[in-house]
Parts: sequence; structure tokens; C-alpha cells
Amino acid sequence: MFSLIRIAICCMVLTGASSCTQKQNSSKTDQIIKATKTVQRFGMVTGLKPGKMEYYKQLHAAVWRAVQQKIKECNIHNYSIYLKEMDGKPMLFSYFEYTGQNFNADMQKMAADSATKRWWKETDPCQQPLPDAASKKQIWSGMEEIFHLN
Repeated sequence: MFSLIRIAICCMVLTGASSCTQKQNSSKTDQIIKATKTVQRFGMVTGLKPGKMEYYKQLHAAVWRAVQQKIKECNIHNYSIYLKEMDGKPMLFSYFEYTGQNFNADMQKMAADSATKRWWKETDPCQQPLPDAASKKQIWSGMEEIFHLN
């Protein structure tokens, strides 16, 4: 709470206003909060089982609204999944940005969601985990970021 008050004061100083209206103050505060949020970037990879490509594409052409909403509620933004065939095998690459404060808690929240559970019952059988993920009973393998440019 104290940091939000400090941000509101900064808003007033930055805008040159000694008496911002509540709406202006809130808007500027929101902008400052968004600008100072920490963004963690994630790249993940997994395989796609033979014969499942069209179904997987069909699912993702119309992702359920409840699933999309839960992803956003769990502080995931700018989420993309790409498909690439490598050595005759279809591979999936995902990228997303996380802006929350507790990644593990947000992922547990997502995993507990009933719509997400139903979605994963559709998507998981399509995916072919790489050996490192399979050994941990996971679907997606994390990747190391070696370069980023804003």
C-alpha cells in the first residue's frame, strides 16, 4: 500500500499537478505500475504426436474463452505457440511473458481451474514431450534465453 501511495505522489510530480483528479491520478498510477512491472520471458518446446497436427491446430484456432481468461488472470501475456517440422517430426515452440509476483502460485491456480483441466485433456494427448520433460512427468521443456532485444 505504501508503494502505491508513493507511485501516486510520483504521478502528481511527473504530471506537474498539485491536485490531480482521482481519475487522472488513477490513470497515471496505472501507467507507472505497468511501466515498472517485471517481465519474465519463457520459451518452451515440445513435440506433437503424428496424426495430431490438424486437431491441435483446430483446437488453437478457437481457444475456449474461459481458458484465455484464466491465462490472463495468471499474469501471462503475449502468449504464442509456433509449429515447425524438424527432422520429419512436428515440434511446438511457445513463448510467453509473465508479469506476476509468484509464478508457481499462478501456475497452481491455473492447474486447479476446471476449464483449463478440460482443455489440457484435449491438448495433452496431442503432445509428445521431449525426454527431459517426460522424465519429470511434464509436457513442455523450458529453454534458456541467450539473447533479447527490446
